[in-house]
Amino acid sequence: MQIYQIFTRLFGNQNMTRTPHGTMEENGVGKMNDITTTVLNRIHDMGFTHVWFTGIVRHATTTDYSTYGIPRQHPAIVKGRAGSPYAITDYYDVDPDLAVQVPKRMDEFEALVKRTHDVGMKVIIDFVPNHVARQYHSICKPKGVRDLGENDDVNKHFDIHNNFYYCPGYSFEPAIDLCKDASEPYREYPAKCTGNDCFNASPSANDWYETVKLNYGIDYTDAGGRSEHFDPMPDTWRQMTDILLFWASKGVDGFRCDMAEMVPTAFWQYAIGKLKAKYPHVIIIGEVYNPTLYRAYIASGFDYLYDKVGMYDCLRNIVCGKRPAHHITRQWQSVDNILPKMLYFLENHDEQRIASDFFCGSAERALPAFMVCAWLHTNPVMVYAGQEFGERGMDVEGFSGLDGRTTIFDYWAVKSIIEGYYQREKMDKRSQRLFEVYQKILQLCHQSAIGQGQFFDLMYANTQHSALFNPDEQYVFLRKSAEQILLIVVNFSPNQQRVHVNIPQHAFDFLHMRQATCKAVDLLTHQEQRAEWSASVPFVAQILGYGGRIYEIQQV
Repeated sequence: MQIYQIFTRLFGNQNMTRTPHGTMEENGVGKMNDITTTVLNRIHDMGFTHVWFTGIVRHATTTDYSTYGIPRQHPAIVKGRAGSPYAITDYYDVDPDLAVQVPKRMDEFEALVKRTHDVGMKVIIDFVPNHVARQYHSICKPKGVRDLGENDDVNKHFDIHNNFYYCPGYSFEPAIDLCKDASEPYREYPAKCTGNDCFNASPSANDWYETVKLNYGIDYTDAGGRSEHFDPMPDTWRQMTDILLFWASKGVDGFRCDMAEMVPTAFWQYAIGKLKAKYPHVIIIGEVYNPTLYRAYIASGFDYLYDKVGMYDCLRNIVCGKRPAHHITRQWQSVDNILPKMLYFLENHDEQRIASDFFCGSAERALPAFMVCAWLHTNPVMVYAGQEFGERGMDVEGFSGLDGRTTIFDYWAVKSIIEGYYQREKMDKRSQRLFEVYQKILQLCHQSAIGQGQFFDLMYANTQHSALFNPDEQYVFLRKSAEQILLIVVNFSPNQQRVHVNIPQHAFDFLHMRQATCKAVDLLTHQEQRAEWSASVPFVAQILGYGGRIYEIQQV
């Protein structure tokens, strides 16, 4: 499974005004209709199977849509002009920014789903279960559905029937001045507790002050401890499960669940069970950052989990010269029995761009890391739009600031995406070359040995630290299916290397390979070489700096 993440509000915007802190009228905004069949075909042809459309559900923004009956949000509790896509204001609505015709925004979303399906890809959207915008109010909820917080007893900090947590007797008074640009101060009494488990009335600038924590039956401040109250079932469980079912009914094929680990596994077991009973094909991806919780969340029903603190951090440090390449072995071994469930990536909307000054300053430098992400095992890999063109993320957009990330809070346009999808004649040769390499890597994911084959790590047989092989800079492994043998060698060094790779006898026994003279064809370049495929003679490979080879071993 290969996932392409699109930040929908930015993707199709070709307005290059790009005024810091600019309004939608000044800077423009991308629409769902901009993601045409032509664009989707290009994504599909790169090798992707799924598209994650980020920011579909209506969230808090400073843009006024009140003429369409959409409630305005107080600017004091919106981050940036455009707002965070993770501060949801209506779980049953589509972000009006994304629509050409605002009253028909759900129709335009359903048309996008259909276009995506028609080109042979599946659709993933965000499910944000842990928190909502402070002024959450659904105007699109189905008949008979109660609004979140509608029946809450606001005089209790915690109650199993409440949707939110409260600070009775206290007004919302954040530790920063949120109202300096507002004509009237924002008032909230009693204060609702903040999304990142801040259970007082005065969240700081570093807290998720624009959000409210949802109550799944856990009292986080029970006599200084924490207690679970799941019987009777908390009201929030039913409401949030209904939201998943609603979007699945619109043709959504999967959900990326924001901060899943902040919601109890008991809820996930209930909700995912209900969802898959009706829509068994739907996949559930969890954002879980604590590796000690991985297995618990997979046991609760998740199909895949982010491996951010694991493989992402490992590969980033290798690319930046802070860890040796052989640590990849240590990393996959730490999740060995759940490795197929781990989602690999080098960029997403939360992380810094590879080519930014904050990461390594060069998109090409991370190509061996991306080869590992794509080819190591059968687990999914994800690419963030612009990554394949070397997007630097070094714009000063407004609220986001200069941080090496592409903003999720501001109205903006991403030059590399515009040129990559809408004005390709303007793309420079370096971006074109990078795109071609990404496309080759992704298309090779569909080889049988990559998509369904076995994996064998060769690093234990290649520990010599010599001129012939350096495990600090090179990483080697095998993939094998019934039809195919692949030897993969990647080089994290900037220098071209001639490496000698030992293939141990155990690899031949375990993978049922025979030893013989072979023809080795690099599937990236189609270069061929004759070699001995043997436990007694090393395989010799010439690897470019920041490059890799994926040899198909054809025995003769």
